[in-house]
Amino acid sequence: MVTVSPQKSDASPSWAYALQLPCDPLAPRVARVTLRTVLRGHGMSGIVDAAELLASELVTNAYRHSGGPATLRLRALGGSRLRISVWDTDPHVPPPFDRRHGVLGPVPAGADGGRGLFLVRHYADAWGGHPLGDDLFGRNGKVLWCELGPPPAATPAGRVSA
Repeated sequence: MVTVSPQKSDASPSWAYALQLPCDPLAPRVARVTLRTVLRGHGMSGIVDAAELLASELVTNAYRHSGGPATLRLRALGGSRLRISVWDTDPHVPPPFDRRHGVLGPVPAGADGGRGLFLVRHYADAWGGHPLGDDLFGRNGKVLWCELGPPPAATPAGRVSA
């Protein structure tokens, strides 16, 4: 069953949503549709396309490599910034998200996969990952996350302002 639950904290004016996803090939699509709805509802339409790409890659990675359910979490960071986190059941943090490897190796031209985390690194403003021990609910696995904000404003001459 897929659920979406808004999470608010009195200590912070930001918002967070958690989406439970089964191990299903439709999970990345469900994540994209949900993310699009949440961001538009919160007036963050300017980052929808990039956020959809990033969330889709992280959820696809969880589906393809964990063999279990996943959780997508969206959290506003203020200043129109967003953190996207995906928990899955596999404790292995892939390079370079494990921070032991600085650069992903080249992907062979005919390979069917291997580009998703490169895209996340390229388009996200910040990214990371860490393994989890047993949590309150008896889950373990890992969390991969990334952050992004609005694109830089363009000047009338088409140049990006600093």
